[in-house]
Amino acid sequence: MALERVQKALFAVAAVAVIAVLVLQMGLVTPPWTVDAGTVRVVDGETGEELATVEVEVADTPKERYTGLSDHESLEAGEGMLFVHDDEGERTYVMREMEFDIDIVFVDADGEITSIEHARAPGPGEDGEELEYAGTAKWVLEVPRGYANETGMAAGDRIEIDYE
Repeated sequence: MALERVQKALFAVAAVAVIAVLVLQMGLVTPPWTVDAGTVRVVDGETGEELATVEVEVADTPKERYTGLSDHESLEAGEGMLFVHDDEGERTYVMREMEFDIDIVFVDADGEITSIEHARAPGPGEDGEELEYAGTAKWVLEVPRGYANETGMAAGDRIEIDYE
């Protein structure tokens, strides 16, 4: 009888652990240790001169990366969102339900900007899914459209990330 109770308790604990892992992997809840904000410095790849400082929201779960900036009405200069991926790879970003234009800055695992795309918001009758922008990245920085040009950001420049 006692052995049976112990087995049931162990099964219950194992079931709860499996469910918790699945919920975290699916991004249905954000664990308390997940970073929410940070600062990204963009520096010239040759001189090391600072080009820009961006206060960012961090999107590091599948749910946060899917939503992105689509729940924002705008961004000010010096504001953005940093998308964090587990590894470097070819990334495609869409303008799903976006209300404003942005620059999409693709950054490799070494912190070097690989490309910058100037993305427009969907027009009337568009949902934004067809507006695709791709690049090689581990990190993707989104800032207001034109901010990359205004600050002189270009492929070959570097980013430095400071999570809060």
